[in-house]
Amino acid sequence: MQLRHLAFLTPGSYRPDDPRSGLDDALALIAFAEALGYDGAWVRHRHLEPGISSAAVFLAAASQHTRRIELGTAVIQLGYETPFRLAEDLSLLDVLSGGRLQVGVSAGPPPFADLVGHLLFDGDPTRIDFSHARVGRLIEALQGHPLGDTDTQVGNAVSQYRPRLQPHAPGLARRLWYGAGSVPSARWAAGQGLHLLLGNVARAETHADFVNTQREHLAVYRSGLADGATSRVAAGRVLVPLDGADAATRQRLLAFAAQRHARTLEPQGPRRTLFAADVVGSAAQIVDLLQSDPVLQQVDELRVELPYELPASDYRRILQIVAEQIAPALGWAGAAAAPRLRAAP
Repeated sequence: MQLRHLAFLTPGSYRPDDPRSGLDDALALIAFAEALGYDGAWVRHRHLEPGISSAAVFLAAASQHTRRIELGTAVIQLGYETPFRLAEDLSLLDVLSGGRLQVGVSAGPPPFADLVGHLLFDGDPTRIDFSHARVGRLIEALQGHPLGDTDTQVGNAVSQYRPRLQPHAPGLARRLWYGAGSVPSARWAAGQGLHLLLGNVARAETHADFVNTQREHLAVYRSGLADGATSRVAAGRVLVPLDGADAATRQRLLAFAAQRHARTLEPQGPRRTLFAADVVGSAAQIVDLLQSDPVLQQVDELRVELPYELPASDYRRILQIVAEQIAPALGWAGAAAAPRLRAAP
């Protein structure tokens, strides 16, 4: 692996009785990662559980705590969203961040439609189009073309304007990523020219193991890109280095990984879901494991996926070990800027 771009993904977890503390910790973690030289910070978009339910609102706050780092959503489930209203939120966020936003999305019906459908929709959710066309409508909105005919005007008591998405964020429509976990979704993302997010979850189709399944998704995606297309591919892995951890923390982290291991051995459930194995060990062991990963050998962007509900001190230690010991061994040069960033006002 020749690593060019290093990012991380935070679950943004918090205690239900004290959300502010957990969200403040997540904001501080993004600022900490920027100081370490990380190129990107992504947040999980979660519903009906203690996490980041509005990626745009949270990242707007993060944009005011940072100066350089890319800010990404992984991923916004469009089944919960109205494409035009979401486009307004994302465009405003991109302007506030100075053009640093990376938008990861997925299509399909909302997973909790049976619980919240009556609060989301005016009609029967089963009759709503949740296909990839919803992504197309988001792209169209983000492009910001004038609406109506040439004589259509909107405005206030002072000024009149051609109606269009405001604020318009030029280039944001070209910074859309698709979270593809199947062959059809990888093929569709390539046809649309979207960037590709490869996470630690996939659907077993022609293979029953995670690595070969994800290799197929990557091959299908790249074969479907138009000639000359410039696209980015980021692969995510859960990394848990044990360096610097005391005995109790090491035991807790090893137990955490052990109870998650069984799900990686075969497809799970009726959707035949596959999970990547957590990468646990010393920094040197993790470097060897990442170098031997057949998917990572084909990409140059790594997203460190932080496990759910670990203490903030664990997250900071993981990010620091990755930035200072693991990523440089994979060819990443970003950490060289970290001392200057730490010294900056």
